Amino acid sequence: MSIPPHPMPSVIRSAAAEAAGALPAGAAGLIDRIYEAAAVPELWRQVLADLARFAGAPQAVMVVTSGTHFRGWVTSSPEFDELVLTHFERFPDNVRFGRLLGMRHPGFLTDLDVVSAEEVAALPLYQDFLIPAGYGAGTATVVLAPSGDSVIVHCERSRAAGDFGPDTIADLDTLRPHLARASLLSARLEMERVTTTTQTLEALGLPAAVLGSGGRLIGANPSLVAMMPHTLSDQPTRLAAVDPAADKLLREAVERPAEERSVRSIPIAAREERPPVILHLVPIRGAAHDVFARARFVLVATPVVARDVPGAEVVQGLFDLTPAEARLAALIAAGDAPIPAAAKLGITPNTARTVLKRVFQKTGVSRQAELVGLLAGTALPR
Repeated sequence: MSIPPHPMPSVIRSAAAEAAGALPAGAAGLIDRIYEAAAVPELWRQVLADLARFAGAPQAVMVVTSGTHFRGWVTSSPEFDELVLTHFERFPDNVRFGRLLGMRHPGFLTDLDVVSAEEVAALPLYQDFLIPAGYGAGTATVVLAPSGDSVIVHCERSRAAGDFGPDTIADLDTLRPHLARASLLSARLEMERVTTTTQTLEALGLPAAVLGSGGRLIGANPSLVAMMPHTLSDQPTRLAAVDPAADKLLREAVERPAEERSVRSIPIAAREERPPVILHLVPIRGAAHDVFARARFVLVATPVVARDVPGAEVVQGLFDLTPAEARLAALIAAGDAPIPAAAKLGITPNTARTVLKRVFQKTGVSRQAELVGLLAGTALPR
């Protein structure tokens, strides 16, 4: 859905330089806290609460967008979280943020800088949502992050309180350069953490990568880079496995909602003279607390080497199998055919074949011999 241009653009204030003279009251301490939050992401909620008070507003939110996709946000209070989430769900293409992003104005703007008074009186965003909830008057700025993302910092108060005045906007503009530098610092600190993670795993002899939302490659150590392009492929949107069956499992894992993510082990079948490989995909839980964090997964690749066949408990944990699926898989890996395995488990041959089909689907193989070879080397290197 495209966003129409502003019908009657108002005169946009110039923000080419920071205001000369002394900082507004309370700004110096707030600037210090902005830089602290850049290094300690858990502090952003309190900083936004302080920013809202500084602007004369009850709430504030910071949103990180990738193009038109809202990648993450943090608000000034838990109460405001629900409203922001509902806002993005109900109005994903709303005029307010869309025009703000398009203007690329180097300062704070108010609602009437991006929409007309007539639109405020008519748009469902205002009349059916913001104003009934006690909001509807905002001021916001957009900062371009070095990653190419856009960072929106937004303060919100009631429409009855009126739009933010020029003095308040001027005070907020003194903070904008510091918000921009804080986003740069956050991005650099995250890249240092990514580099440290992949280098540590390299030292342990493990090919590894850090993936972002949707599986996009953020960083990889030399051992994993050496697996490209014969085993893995760095696609424009995500890291992909060359093997189609493994790639389907990898894509499904990285596209899961954050609350449903778990550690996944994804087998890659042998190709030509290259041995099978297992990809261990580990979600990064702490990323939910850092609005600037791009890292969502650590991926570790391990070659399949001959070992004793693992027990059902290990197989179940590695491939997200049910207990029944894991017991059958372990017997098949130990050399039993489906009918003898069914007899040992006390199930019918038809049931065993049905369960085995589900095992094949979850492990990415299509034959018993492939399953046996895969499960002979599922452990991480000791």
